Amino acid sequence: MPADFPPLLLWPLVAVLGLCLGSFVNVVIARLPPMLMRQWHEEACAALERDPDPEVAALPRVNLLTPGSHCPHCASPIAWHDNIPLLGYLKRRGRCAGCHQPISPQYPLVELAGGVLAVAVVAIHGATPASLALIGACLTLLALAVIDLRTQLLPDLLTLPLLWAGLLYQWLFQPLMLESAVLGAVVGYLVLWAFYWLFKLTTGKEGMGYGDFKLLAALGAWMGWQMLPLLLILSAGVGAVVGIVAQLVMPRLRGMPIPFGPFLAMAGWIALLFGAPLIAAYQSLLLG
Repeated sequence: MPADFPPLLLWPLVAVLGLCLGSFVNVVIARLPPMLMRQWHEEACAALERDPDPEVAALPRVNLLTPGSHCPHCASPIAWHDNIPLLGYLKRRGRCAGCHQPISPQYPLVELAGGVLAVAVVAIHGATPASLALIGACLTLLALAVIDLRTQLLPDLLTLPLLWAGLLYQWLFQPLMLESAVLGAVVGYLVLWAFYWLFKLTTGKEGMGYGDFKLLAALGAWMGWQMLPLLLILSAGVGAVVGIVAQLVMPRLRGMPIPFGPFLAMAGWIALLFGAPLIAAYQSLLLG
């Protein structure tokens, strides 16, 4: 972007871009898990030579582009002016214009998170092509965090492209980091894979899913192997605090599995935004 680009115009444009991309992230969150579950059901039925479940077969087929946005309660289409990020939700006071049922606050919160992440990336890293890539990574982590929180799934359709995009980012913008990124992807996967099997062999339980391995591998590709210890410390620390507080506030959650993906995503945001200062502080702490 030109150096003389007016800042007063830059920030609104970045915020609007983030809000619009956050709106699309909501589409991914809402539609990708049912799409995958239907695909898995049909593939399992084909392998077992069985007819698909009639209830599953009767569900409408959707993808990320069609049909257009509609109310999750009455399925009535949402008018374009009600579909403007944040403003549409506020205009209707969080209710459908047709059936007046409440719409989940997830939608404006994800849109707002998209805007905040986009502005934060540009504020810290500048208005550059590399920043567009970082915004894409942050929003993919946002989609993965919410999907994992809702369904305990970390779809390969998001984690694997995120991994390859990280390697491509290093090749294009930081070629000297490419070797570290490849090693980060390999070590990131193997660390959680080893932890998974150690935990399973000692307790007989599964501590996490394979999606967590792939997500840490993707973060290793974006940030290099040097950031892996810090990513694990941040994600485990935040996860422990949130888990303890949640169980104290809501005792019914005790004993229930807590997805690790959202905490990896939070650690990823922190590292993507503040990676260099964090590494310097981390090394200073270790080396004295």
